[in-house]
Formats: sequence, C-alpha cells, structure tokens
Amino acid sequence: MDAVEGRGPSLGDVAVLAGVSTQTVSRVSMGLDNVRPATRDKVLAAMAQLGYAPNTAARALRYGSFRTIGMIAHGLARTGESRTIEAVVEAARTEGYTVTLIDVESPSSDVVSAAATRLSHQAIDGLVIVRAETVTPDRLALPSRLPVVVSDSRFVGHHPAVGADQVDGARQATQHLLDLGHRTVHHVRGPAGSAPAQLREESWRATLAAAGRPVPEVVPGDWTAGSGYDAGRRLAADPEVTAVFCANDEMAAGVLRALHEAGRTVPGDVSVVGFDGILLAEYLWPPLTTVVQDFGEIGRRLVARLLREVRAGAGGAGGDAAGGADGDGEGADLHEVVPVELKIRGSTAPPRA
Repeated sequence: MDAVEGRGPSLGDVAVLAGVSTQTVSRVSMGLDNVRPATRDKVLAAMAQLGYAPNTAARALRYGSFRTIGMIAHGLARTGESRTIEAVVEAARTEGYTVTLIDVESPSSDVVSAAATRLSHQAIDGLVIVRAETVTPDRLALPSRLPVVVSDSRFVGHHPAVGADQVDGARQATQHLLDLGHRTVHHVRGPAGSAPAQLREESWRATLAAAGRPVPEVVPGDWTAGSGYDAGRRLAADPEVTAVFCANDEMAAGVLRALHEAGRTVPGDVSVVGFDGILLAEYLWPPLTTVVQDFGEIGRRLVARLLREVRAGAGGAGGDAAGGADGDGEGADLHEVVPVELKIRGSTAPPRA
C-alpha cells in the first residue's frame, strides 16, 4: 500500500503493510526486545518500503522518553574505557535504550561541556560521562536539568558517580605482595592526569606507610604495554627490586617482557601484580596476578542510576525534561562503589631466601 497522499507514512501505515498491530510497530521502532525476530523483520521491511522514520519528538511526548542515552568518553582504545562503554551499551539494550556516543579529543572541561550540549540537541534522555579524567566538576557546564551520571568519584556532590573500588584494589595488590614477605613494593603508575591512576598510587603509598615500609620512587607510565616495558627495563636494572605493582595489566605485560629479557625470572626474582583483570592476563606467562574490575556491574549500575534520575524527573509522559543530578533527592551525593577482586595467579610468590 502507499502512504496517504499529502503526508508521510505513519506508524499505522507500517502496521497495515506488515500485518501487525501498531503496538508491535512501536516496540520495534523503540528497539525493544520483546518482538519475535520474524515479526521484527517484517516490520523493518515495511518501514523500508514505505520510507518510514520514527518521529522521536512525538515518541518522547507520548511515552515520556526518547529511549536514548548519550555517552561521552575519551581514549576508547584503553581497557577501562572500552569495557565500560561496552557494559553501558549492553545494559542500555537490556532496558530497551540505544546509546549515542561521542569520543572527545581531549577530556578537558570545555570539550566535554560542548559534547554534552551537542548530545542534548540529539534527543537523549540522560548522559553518562565515562572517566572524566582532567574535567573538574566546578568547571563542567551541562545543559540544565539533563540527568547525568559519571564514572568518576570526584563528581560526588555534583552528579551521581559509579565506579570500581580503586583504593581497595590497590591496597589488596600491595598488601598481597607484603604478605608474601617482600620488604617493599615498587609501583608503575598511570598518566599524571588520570584520576584512577592517582587513586591507585595514593592507596599504594598509604598501604606501605601503614606497614612501616619504605616507599620507593614511582616509575611513570601511560597505560600502554610500551611504557610498562620501559619501566620494566629500569626496574630490572635494580637488584633490590623484588615486587612490582603495575597500575594496569597492559603495563604489567610490558614489565614481564622487560624482566625476562634482563634475565630476571617471574616470580622467582620479581613478583608482578596488575590491575583491571583483562582476559589476556590469564594467558600471559606466567599468568598475571591482577585486581579484577567488574565492568559489567559498573555498566549496569551506571544505566540503572541514570534511568532512576530520568524517571524521577520526567513526572510521567509529556512532563518536563528530567530533573538533573538530584532528581530523586539523593543523586548528587551518591557514590556507588563496585567491589574488586584480587585474582592470584603465577606471577607472585615469596621472595628468594
């Protein structure tokens, strides 16, 4: 059939052509999962034949939602960012939402603010900011009444935050090496502008200080295996080094190679611990002891918290824009901490007698 002359194809036109109800067409247009694959294919084929495009503004007025989450991230090649993004997308899909992502060139306050404004013009219900890095909460300008959740504890008091327990993870890694009998623990840190790197370094220092152990000079890194390799060559040249805590698994992999090339065995001469729990860590040689972050749980909590803010501020179908960070009266001060787990493998052991 053809659309009625003088107007574009409607949801009803698609329903008639596909031989389904308008409710089914609506579910398909919103990306919901409770439609049989064969039925979905028929509806999509009818949409394509008629040239039908869902009216997101009308849908938002009717259902009180665009069913879309905006997301801002930086450094997608890095493990934490990529796995958090993947987890958010999966959690959003489960809730019947799609995700619109902007990968900013730099994580500065001005750039992130501009990206948020751009996303707010693309019909989103709320915003997830992944790993804000150099953004400062007081300088971040966001569209009024836009619900926002951040994977960064520095934003507590400004926006709800969800993240892994960086402090406890670094403490567990450092304490594990001390408990094995190592006199102290050296640290390969992440980049200076990274909040997670700073938290992990501070916790490493505090754990050594609490145990009354010397705090060695930090070896800088930038999250990459190459920087870990350079750090490992430096550490391998010091015979006093017997234990190393790396701020992520990629740098730990570089340290392992550098130690091997220098003739220092792991864990016989040097024990090594990483952070993140990437899948590859189990298949390094030796298998890497690491602090495992539950990125899936982080993504689920980010989406669940954001949708609470959206629903609290929407006030039902056709209401005002969602109520912002403190829409339910507690959001801005909320910090959900996701526990981490130390996975002990073959790269750590007591020091040689």
